[in-house]
Amino acid sequence: MVFLTRILFRAPTARKRGFVDKLRVYVRGGSGGMGLPKYNGRGGDGGHVIFVAKEDMTLKQVIDSTPNKRFIAGIGANASRRAIQGDKGHNLTVEVPTGITLLTDTKQVIATLNQPGDQATVAKGGAGGAHWSDFHPKKGQIRSVTLELKLISDIGLVGFPNAGKSTLLKAVSSADPKIADYPFTTMRPQIGIIQYQDLRRVSLADLPGLIEGAHHNAGMGHHFLRHVERTKLLLFMVDVHGFILSMKHPHRTAFETVALLMKELELYKTDLVDKPAVLAINKMDIEGAGDKAEELLDKLDNFEDAVRELPKDMRPRRQVQFDDIFQISAKEKQGLDEMKGKIREILDEKLEEEQKEEKQQRIRRLQKEASFGRTVEKTADIV
Repeated sequence: MVFLTRILFRAPTARKRGFVDKLRVYVRGGSGGMGLPKYNGRGGDGGHVIFVAKEDMTLKQVIDSTPNKRFIAGIGANASRRAIQGDKGHNLTVEVPTGITLLTDTKQVIATLNQPGDQATVAKGGAGGAHWSDFHPKKGQIRSVTLELKLISDIGLVGFPNAGKSTLLKAVSSADPKIADYPFTTMRPQIGIIQYQDLRRVSLADLPGLIEGAHHNAGMGHHFLRHVERTKLLLFMVDVHGFILSMKHPHRTAFETVALLMKELELYKTDLVDKPAVLAINKMDIEGAGDKAEELLDKLDNFEDAVRELPKDMRPRRQVQFDDIFQISAKEKQGLDEMKGKIREILDEKLEEEQKEEKQQRIRRLQKEASFGRTVEKTADIV
């Protein structure tokens, strides 16, 4: 009886947390301090809650450091005969990962923190009491804030479960993901680094496998699609022999798989279809792969006609334009060098375009500032 009692009433063990990419927290700015009517003293303003992006930080670390997920800034000091101006309450600085988007309960974006050192005030402190408020202080801002992490990587691997993404990641980078011959091996993002001979480094994210209906948040759903948004290049990966999720699901050919992947991206966010993309046709080392690859390539060349043969709910409205298509075997490391070289070319071209655009924006900004300066000088002369 005692034994059974111990089992039934044993304290529950803490659930082990895996990868966390979304977190809702309570934030409150500090209240202002009381004013002092007799001496016209002003209370100190309350402190702010400020989120600062830090490299190599995780949301799990945020939870571990503050399990109650409540962040409250300091209260402003009251005015007194010895201190007519009360001291300001201390600001509370909270370190968060890079790649974080801060959202209100109504899904409005407060700020996006992409680079280390980026910061945002998420809850302002209340004003201290003064003559204009009958010396009564204001309360600090109170709100719930959702921290949504979107991994920033150069390449995002896009594919249904068991397409061979984890095997590819291990073959081309230093990452050591879990690999097994069943769907959903990858349940959390894995980041690998491809290093070229000239020491150029490219990050590659193997994200949790999509399933049909992911745009409705089925399966890993939005957990996957959210991370795709910030990648510079999409690497579509399909099993040349097709895909079947389980015995309850129909078998999908390689072409149907490509079409469904396009559709899921399109339905989640239309502009994802416009991202630079390449296609890797995997498992070319298996017998019969050549004929199936030719069939897939032929359908991709005649995409509009081929897609009409699919059921309406499988047809993407827009086609992803692949910069290149590779026939590979991630397991046997066949065709990977050519693919890595092309990926490098695409990313370098994109980097060059971004640098040109950045330079042009800087020139336009300087010209605008110079023009504004000349206008001010002319106005001064007239006056």
